Amino acid sequence: MKQKILVLGGAHIDRRGRISGDTVAGASNPGSWFEEPGGGGFNAARNLARLGFEVTMISPRGGDPIGDMVSEAADFAGVHDRPFVFLDRKTPSYTAIIENDGNLVIALADMDLYRMFVPRRLSIRAVRETFAATDFILFDANLPAETLASIVERAKALSKPVGAIAISPAKAIKLKPCIHGIDYLFLNEAEAAALTGERPNDPAHWPSLLGDIGLRGGVVTRGQRELIAFADRRVVALQPVDLEGVADVTGAGDSLAAGVISGLMRGMPLAEAVREGAAAAALTVQSPHAVNENLSPDLVRETLALVPPARILH
Repeated sequence: MKQKILVLGGAHIDRRGRISGDTVAGASNPGSWFEEPGGGGFNAARNLARLGFEVTMISPRGGDPIGDMVSEAADFAGVHDRPFVFLDRKTPSYTAIIENDGNLVIALADMDLYRMFVPRRLSIRAVRETFAATDFILFDANLPAETLASIVERAKALSKPVGAIAISPAKAIKLKPCIHGIDYLFLNEAEAAALTGERPNDPAHWPSLLGDIGLRGGVVTRGQRELIAFADRRVVALQPVDLEGVADVTGAGDSLAAGVISGLMRGMPLAEAVREGAAAAALTVQSPHAVNENLSPDLVRETLALVPPARILH
């Protein structure tokens, strides 16, 4: 039987404008416009479904065509979609401007609807049953802080492992009250600095700084520089795959999270699970979409040939 994963968090529309030439600040830049369903939790959920897990997604949704588009994307990826639909509201959106080389210039997140996901919604019978039946719980920081704390509390009461995606520096700080209950947090250096109030010169110090605020394990990404992963007193560093053809970096962190979780749930040690995450991320950035529709366990295994061995720091 497939292992079950419950994902709670962002599932919305991603709009991305890509500049076709050199970026000129404060001026009109020629380019093209693209939109697709996205959201940190939703991207990870679709990746996990493609990696062979039975995935259920719970998120707020507006009663609009965009909400329908998100639902169709869930069905296409094989995710069991269980939204809370607010018919008189619009589905949240994320709008980004991307440079010609695929890097982010600036983004705007219109996420007001997520505050409607209050803790009492976790008490609905169907939600409680889904919590009880799942093998792993993953959420993102789009939801209100009190809801994040309630998710962790309920998961720990059921002895379920918990993962979280930080989303952004502004949203990452909502994780502080519940960080002791998170087993694996996926974040970048800016988000780690927002949580700890520090930015070390040596990235190998991230595990101790995050451990000081109560985090048990996680992966700190650093763009194209070595990422740092830690869990159970083991710390590893891994150089991301050096790729020439980067189409779009959107969703790379979400796919990395999915790949790492996939490896851990299949019993891999941290060093190998992180390599799985790096392979999934490499496949994502080569696609124009936030989720590579060709992602599969076989393709990840093939891509592992490009991923260097992780360095064991201790």
